[in-house]
Formats: sequence, structure tokens, C-alpha cells
Amino acid sequence: MMSHDEHAHSAEQHDAEHEHEHEHDHGPLAELVTVRDWLRYAVTRFNRAGIFCGHGVSDSYDEAVWLLLGSLALPLDRLEPFLDACIPGEERVALLEAIERRADARVPTAYILGEAWLGDFRFSVDERVIVPRSFFAELLEDALAGWIEDADAVTAVLDMCTGSGCLAVLMAHTFPNAEVTAADLSEDALDVALQNVTDYGLEARIELVHTDLYSALEGRRYDLILSNPPYVTRAAMDTLPAEYLHEPRMALAAGDDGLDLVRRLIAESAAHLNEGGILAVEVGHNRAIVEHAFPELPFNWLGTRGGEDMVFVLRREDLPGGRTSSGA
Repeated sequence: MMSHDEHAHSAEQHDAEHEHEHEHDHGPLAELVTVRDWLRYAVTRFNRAGIFCGHGVSDSYDEAVWLLLGSLALPLDRLEPFLDACIPGEERVALLEAIERRADARVPTAYILGEAWLGDFRFSVDERVIVPRSFFAELLEDALAGWIEDADAVTAVLDMCTGSGCLAVLMAHTFPNAEVTAADLSEDALDVALQNVTDYGLEARIELVHTDLYSALEGRRYDLILSNPPYVTRAAMDTLPAEYLHEPRMALAAGDDGLDLVRRLIAESAAHLNEGGILAVEVGHNRAIVEHAFPELPFNWLGTRGGEDMVFVLRREDLPGGRTSSGA
């Protein structure tokens, strides 16, 4: 005969088993059926969680569309035909997990999906690299118009601080006759870059170099040096949204004023540029800081659809040592 305690334990066990059997009878997995249902749910979850959208989309709706379509392996630009499509149970489980990771753990959608996009170009990404985002993606669409006279005549370009290799791949497409050097201090980042270079079949044109800025590039010269370096100030690092904390700190933080790498680029780039060559650097919202630090330099600031004055250009001749650099 069972004791009172044994009866109680047996009842609890039965209730737990019964609850487990029917755990999917209610809640999102049971009640959300179509893409439209899940989209509404995701937007609500994201809004209530207060996620920050800073990796290629501007609001929680676009973030939800990206996460849903990407998770379901549907084309990212074709939401409408699939809104009323039913999502099978197995896919719902993975979808709910992805939404929860985005809302609660604040993991960027690009890391959840393992991919990010710059224009029409897809790149593999994970937490070894920052999520691709750069004003250069737009500027390279027209080959830095006004600064590069003939894209076909460019023979050597450098993507400094390449990260995932995304800009190096874009440069290879923009300048079809150029040899591309993609440089980074992070060996982890270069592993990801190799994946992307290989995916685009560009192994013969893009050379990946592990280097601390120009340390491993002595004697090399380029027609164009492009860089989207770390440029986040110390104060800004302390207030970054949680989403950015999943990214490598070394790819973001750049000292008190955000110019640790920019100073070195300005000081050292002339020696690595051909005559008439240009240095183009993305510095985010730091224009005032840059101009204050280098009042003597004739910065040219480029405008894009995504923002004004985020990228500066300097000709070799305007850089320190540029007019006397050997080999001119």
C-alpha cells in the first residue's frame, strides 16, 4: 500500500507527464500557424523586448521579416506570396527559438541566420566578425565616382580591417582588373573572410593577410586603400545596445576618442599609395573629432543615402609624407 507521500509524488509525476504530453496544445507552437501569424508574434515580441535594430534594418517589423524569411529559407524580397502559408510543427519549434534568442538574448539576426547582406551580396557571418554594414557598399556601386577616373584602370586595392571580407569582395567586383589585398589583425576574422572569398570564387584575386595595420605589407603600394576600422569612442562603448556586445570588441573599440586606428592610417598610408592614389576611411559620426584632431588636412567628406559625412577621402599628396614619398 502506498504512503501519503508516495501518493502525492505519483500524482505529481502523473500531472507532469500529462502536462508534458499536452505542452504544445497551447501557446505559440500550437496557436500560430501561418507566416502572417508568426510575423505578428515576432513584431510584438521584439517591440515588448525593446530590441535595437542596427544591423541592416531600421525597425522591428523589418527585423521580423528578415528573421522569419531567413529561418524558413524563403527569398528575402518576397514576403507577400508566403504570408498565408502554413508552417509545419518542426519549423515552428526552430522559429520560436530564433525569435526568443533575438528578443531575450539580443543576438543579432545575422548571427542567428549565419548570414548578412550588403546590397545583392550575401556573406557568411558569425560572432568572430562584426555584422557587415558599411557606407562603402553604396559608394562602391559607382566606383567612388569623382575619385576614381576609370575603374578598369585600377590594378591594386587594399581593404584594411577587412573583417568578414565583405568589402574586399565588393572591391573585386567594382575593380575587375585589380588585385585585392584584404588585411586584418584577427585570425578568426580572416577565417570567416576566407569562407566568403571562396564562396565567390575569388581566391585567385583576393589575398588575405594577417597583419597589424601595415606591419606585414612593407613595400606594397595601392591605387586605393579603403578602411572601415574600429572607431567607437570609449564613452560610446559604455552605452552600446546589447546587440553590439555580441560582436568582437576589437572590431569596435578605438580608444578614448575613437581614432586609435584612424591616426595610424593617416600617418602611415602615404607610403603605401601609388601616385594619385587615395585613402578612404569610414568614421561614423566622428567627423568633428577627426577634423579637430587633424585641422591641417583637407578632408573630403562623402555623402550617401544612409548618412552624410561618414566617410572621408584624402589623396596621397595630401597625407603626411605624401608629397615626398619615394617611388612617386
